[in-house]
Amino acid sequence: MSITNLKDVPPWEWPMDADKAILETLCDQNASDSERNLAAGMAGDSTVVNDELANALLVIVGNEDETNELRGRAAIALGPVLEWGFIEDFEDPDEIPISESMFNRIQQTFYALYRTENLPKLVRRRILEASVRAPLDWHRDAIRDAYVDADPDWKLTAVFCMQFIRGFDKEILESLNSPTADIVYEAVCGAGNWEIKAAWPQIAAIVASDETEKDTLLAGIEAAAMIRPKDAADLLGPLLDSDDEDIVDAVHEALAMTDALWDLDDDEDHPTIH
Repeated sequence: MSITNLKDVPPWEWPMDADKAILETLCDQNASDSERNLAAGMAGDSTVVNDELANALLVIVGNEDETNELRGRAAIALGPVLEWGFIEDFEDPDEIPISESMFNRIQQTFYALYRTENLPKLVRRRILEASVRAPLDWHRDAIRDAYVDADPDWKLTAVFCMQFIRGFDKEILESLNSPTADIVYEAVCGAGNWEIKAAWPQIAAIVASDETEKDTLLAGIEAAAMIRPKDAADLLGPLLDSDDEDIVDAVHEALAMTDALWDLDDDEDHPTIH
């Protein structure tokens, strides 16, 4: 099976032996860079990832002879399964596609590599971006250092990571005013994820502006629903007339979510007496 045959097929429709084809391409030094990069991106998908694929990705991340792009892609590919293991905490190991020992090995290896001197910037950034999905104590200082770095790439990484580590409300609010569109996008996601009430004026302005980039607008729509579910309908309603189906769908999903959040708030304000 050629790896390129899987490229345009949804992962849930991949054949049963897709993991073997992905692993073979990932480890094939004679495969093209584009094929191996593609395989690295596929290897972390929940439909195929397992200990063998996770190990192959981890080996690539630590291999100085591989390209920085492939090493970075391999690191990022491990992020989702780290988050899965962190959330489920291996209470039912059969529900998680990698073993707890592999989960721990990924975390330990990422930490050791991140502290390695002269690690290429791209690889180091991707390790931080992936590893924060299963938060550890070292992440907070790493994010702080990245945020104050003069390199805008590191600031972007920091704001992305703030979506997963609580306690950076001030930095997220600052980043909503950044002149860099990618940083604003990540800040919008962080403000929504942590339901930062103080971000409402900025989120409302982002949603209402005709100059907001589409990805940021979609993130703003979701964030508005999370931050002020009772006020989101008035803000989002006009967007239902958009010619863009993605925007209309996002508004419908957000409005449905506001109903659920509103109901939850009401239940908290007026608890049922048994």
